[in-house]
Amino acid sequence: MTTMKTQNPLGYEKESKLLVNFAIPCIISMLVTSLYNIVDQIFIGQGIGMLGNAATNIAFPLSTTCTALSLLLGIGSATNFSLHLGAGEKEKSARYAGNGIFLMAVFGLCLFLATTLFLTPMLKFFGATTEVLPYARQYTRITAFGFPFLIANTGMSKLILADGSPRYSMISMLIGAIVNTILDPIFIFGLHLGMTGAALATIIGQIVSFSISLHYMFHFKNIVLNRSCFQIQLSYCKEIFRLGASACFNQIAMTVVQIVMNNTLAHYGAKSIYGGDIPLACAGIITKVNMIFMSFVIGISQGVQPIIGFNYGAKKYKRVRKSYLLALGVATVLSGIAFFCFQVFPRQIISVFGEGSELYFQFSERYFRIYMFLTLINGIQPVTSNFFNSIGKAQLGVFMSLTRQILFLLPLIIIFPLFMGIDGVMYAGPIADAAAALVCGYFTIRELKELTQLEKLTLNL
Repeated sequence: MTTMKTQNPLGYEKESKLLVNFAIPCIISMLVTSLYNIVDQIFIGQGIGMLGNAATNIAFPLSTTCTALSLLLGIGSATNFSLHLGAGEKEKSARYAGNGIFLMAVFGLCLFLATTLFLTPMLKFFGATTEVLPYARQYTRITAFGFPFLIANTGMSKLILADGSPRYSMISMLIGAIVNTILDPIFIFGLHLGMTGAALATIIGQIVSFSISLHYMFHFKNIVLNRSCFQIQLSYCKEIFRLGASACFNQIAMTVVQIVMNNTLAHYGAKSIYGGDIPLACAGIITKVNMIFMSFVIGISQGVQPIIGFNYGAKKYKRVRKSYLLALGVATVLSGIAFFCFQVFPRQIISVFGEGSELYFQFSERYFRIYMFLTLINGIQPVTSNFFNSIGKAQLGVFMSLTRQILFLLPLIIIFPLFMGIDGVMYAGPIADAAAALVCGYFTIRELKELTQLEKLTLNL
């Protein structure tokens, strides 16, 4: 066990170097995941227009559902993988990987079937208006075929990262995004396939990425997968669900909020000078742009996961504390850069996604500046939530992941519009951000004190 700990660079390499090596590929992987939606949004906006953009916003909850399931199984199996690898238990690490991969396949197929069977009522529930529904249905009917590949690929990328191959994880995601980006203009403009072309480009890119990640499953560096690893064991599944719940619930919370927000924007927008479709289109674009920023923050939080998990398993608590604080500091700096861009260049950012009326740009600028006003502190909650998850404190991780979306934002976007109309949705964002940051700060200080005590006990033994 001692030999294992000293040989693995996670246990002795400088924390800043490890964070760079692991976080950058994670950030790029997350950016690639965002690009699948954003590239479609840009080409659809240029080729189809505002209703096409609104349609991708309506379909977006299904994308976040895919991400939720992939993180539940990917982060859950990868965290257990890291903790047991740090303790020198390679066989258990292999079984967690095998069980996680099997569950990814099952969940992906189930989501595809559910979407195919209940497509139209599902899209109406997500807030589709009469004008937007045909576009959303055309797009989602095809992208649903890619759900099993997207879930499996995103989940397997977390295992690849935990195995110490962040670059491979990044490359598999990057190649798929490049394929999607090349095919989008060919299908949309060259072959005049419209929403169908955008959807086809997306699933082809996802299948390419999946194939590359699947190849790695037979070439792990630290473990060897065999048939017995894929035999489902309830105890392993329970631990995967437990430690993946935090990341999953965060995405589910985003999905719930997105659905409620779509319906709220359509309802109160229809009562305003903007109408129902302009708020839906603008909010969809701003959500996708925010995904770019959050890709950096979530990439950092996921990149630090194997570092924290391994060292916590190896009882190197000083390295755990330093790694977390470093990740939090970097995420905060990036949040400041995003805040500046969102406040100074909202119109320019919106223009990338196609033209619109002056009323369209007027609403989008106000929405950007108000709703994203406290982007400066938005890095705290994701990094902290994943920190608790990485050290095996799943309940706290789940609670942290739900603070902004469910405890604060969801009630506010329901209550504020009753008194403020559609402006209430905008002001709900920064207030929820501030409340979530305060809650995370309290639990973080308490946990850092506990880590200091554990470090002292370890040194005295």
